[in-house]
Amino acid sequence: MAQKQTIIELIVPYLEQNKVLVKLDLNDYYYFVHVVEKQGYTAAATALQMPKSRLSRHVAQLEARLGIRLLQRTSRHVAVTQEGKHFYEHARKLVDAMELAESAMKNTRGKLSGNAVISCSTGVAQYALGELLIEFAEQHPQLQIEQRVSNNMANLISEGVDLAIRGHSTILPDSSLIQRSIARVDWPLFASPVLLEKVTPLKDTTDLAQLNFLKVGRFNQANTINLIDSNGQNTSQTVVAKLCSEDMSTLKRAAIAGLGVTSLPNYVCKSELKSGELVRVLPQYLTQAAHLSLVMPSRLGVPAHIKALADFIRDKLPCVMN
Repeated sequence: MAQKQTIIELIVPYLEQNKVLVKLDLNDYYYFVHVVEKQGYTAAATALQMPKSRLSRHVAQLEARLGIRLLQRTSRHVAVTQEGKHFYEHARKLVDAMELAESAMKNTRGKLSGNAVISCSTGVAQYALGELLIEFAEQHPQLQIEQRVSNNMANLISEGVDLAIRGHSTILPDSSLIQRSIARVDWPLFASPVLLEKVTPLKDTTDLAQLNFLKVGRFNQANTINLIDSNGQNTSQTVVAKLCSEDMSTLKRAAIAGLGVTSLPNYVCKSELKSGELVRVLPQYLTQAAHLSLVMPSRLGVPAHIKALADFIRDKLPCVMN
């Protein structure tokens, strides 16, 4: 097996080949990487809390030393040249090595420290991850955790996210990310006993057309829902969308009040099923059989505190969701 080259062994020949004096300013690499990943000077300056002029000066200094154009600047955006893309791959590895070295020194005494940025959806934050983050933070008082909650998929690299929890019904397309499966998430149909006492028993999917439906997302013209039976067969059913919301908590409260039937992840309604406030209807059907995955940027190495948080979530989260 060929021995892996070090970062310096990768970069120095490139510089020597182009007759560049090897006098590295690591800040140049660090700031260049951030401009590329944040897709511009303004976003990078905001993330780093520093003037754009300082960033521009470091990138210009790097380009002058290399004798090549790394970024093309226009009035509206910054584009990475082909040479810049090639150089970025090596620069990113160098920055990774720097961050790993710093993280290793911070954690030499066995106590985790540093910053961790985690992204997740509102539902996962409210019903699954909240208590776990509190537990992990209590175990590691020197660690700073930033939780970003959004139903939109975060761009991990450009937004500086260390790890994300993502629900998906198909394979996540970005192969440049590290992806680890956590759990399968079923979306059954739920209703309140209050509602079911007022209607004829639900025996088939067509019966859903006679009831109000409380739907995750937004109104659309079709207002159809997908249904998967116990054999994995798919069918669709038109429903009367009484209430649509991107907030699962709102839909759950509406279902408890008897406003209609809803479909939510099983972990969202776990306590209400136990208390009897909600019951499953048409239990042989699901609207989704999704998956929950932990996703991380691909790096030269994962800092100890990020790895510890990722391992903790992968170990604990499936128990919360079942």
